[in-house]
Amino acid sequence: MNRNPSIDWTATPAAVWRRHRQGLRAIRRLDPIGWGDLTGIERQQLELARNTERFLAGDPSNNALLWGARGTGKSSLIKALLNRYWASGLRMIEVDKDDLVNLPEIVDDIAEQPFRFVIFCDDLSFEVGESGYKALKSVLEGSLELPPENVRVYATSNRRHLMPEFMEDNLKNELRGGEIHPGEAVEEQVSLADRFGLQLSFYAFPQDVYLQAIDALFPQVADRDELHRQALRFATSRGVRNGRTAQQFYRQYAGSAFGA
Repeated sequence: MNRNPSIDWTATPAAVWRRHRQGLRAIRRLDPIGWGDLTGIERQQLELARNTERFLAGDPSNNALLWGARGTGKSSLIKALLNRYWASGLRMIEVDKDDLVNLPEIVDDIAEQPFRFVIFCDDLSFEVGESGYKALKSVLEGSLELPPENVRVYATSNRRHLMPEFMEDNLKNELRGGEIHPGEAVEEQVSLADRFGLQLSFYAFPQDVYLQAIDALFPQVADRDELHRQALRFATSRGVRNGRTAQQFYRQYAGSAFGA
């Protein structure tokens, strides 16, 4: 394994693990999204910021799972978190699901660094028969060797338990002594997500929150009624109201129809 000693973490806020290079590559063009650019997820921002600040201070902190509806700001929140805290010593390494088997080696490489690292797994989920989650489990809670104190895992997913859930699995639950005992399949599904001490849920925006996001993107538009009508029509055509839809509406109409 190439341990990439050339990465200067003093000047590099983030890196990504690249399988074909068997090592880390510094990210040169970070998404510039700011903490104040996020709308409709204030509660999740507050909780993740509090956990991250405890982590940076060396206080007890949790691994975090951000789960819920697509396009609701889960990944954007992680990116904004890095932009907010990297000057305070936060560093981030993005690892794809297929590369989780290398996670123990990645963690070993950074365990002695003076910075605090978040391993970022975006859009994480596992199918039946996949084994990559076993390496993730060992980093989340350790095996014989404890995970290093300067590493936490922040993951986003559309699935609450990260693994597929089938009706037939629930039918295998047993009733013993008046208590419901989950079947082995359900226990396996839940066991991975349980290792994330902080779990934040994200849902599709209600209409008023979606329009708040639109207003934030179009601060100069005078005709708010027409702006809202067009934005709602745009969201209806896509079948969902969320932050991603608001951004797509902005990219399609900014500087033209509404003169923003």
